[in-house]
Amino acid sequence: MSSPRKGAKQISELANGLIDPVLARRAGINTALLGSWSEIAGEDFADCTRPEKIAWARGGGDDGGFRPGVLTIACEGARALFLTHAQGELIQRINSFFGFAAVHQIRIVQKPVSQAIRRSRTPPPLKGEAARKLEGMMEGIENDKLRQAIQRLGTAVMGKRGR
Repeated sequence: MSSPRKGAKQISELANGLIDPVLARRAGINTALLGSWSEIAGEDFADCTRPEKIAWARGGGDDGGFRPGVLTIACEGARALFLTHAQGELIQRINSFFGFAAVHQIRIVQKPVSQAIRRSRTPPPLKGEAARKLEGMMEGIENDKLRQAIQRLGTAVMGKRGR
């Protein structure tokens, strides 16, 4: 196995170096928290939650020291109720991730978390020579489902050439 070149950096390190200051200024979080969220939240909440921001307390505590912040978490639908009941455990997990008492409270905001899967539209049917060529390619196929699948694939592939 070859070792990385001296002075070479991974693109993720460079991207995190650019993104972290912006996230810290705007949301009070970093890419390490976002990247590790599935382990922190656990399998019960990883798919339905996302950390939004940490609101750090202004100024210090009574003794001038650090005061923990409030983590805002986006949560989907009814799962927010279950997250409310698991707040104590989640706060402990977050603080153990940071290595100190960074968060003392969680604020839950109900909103969609998962990205909606966009279905591509059905390509227009082939016309003329392209349609005849596709039909010729599918002549020996007897299975109807396989034939339909290949026709959809062929229509999508051959239709893009004309663009």
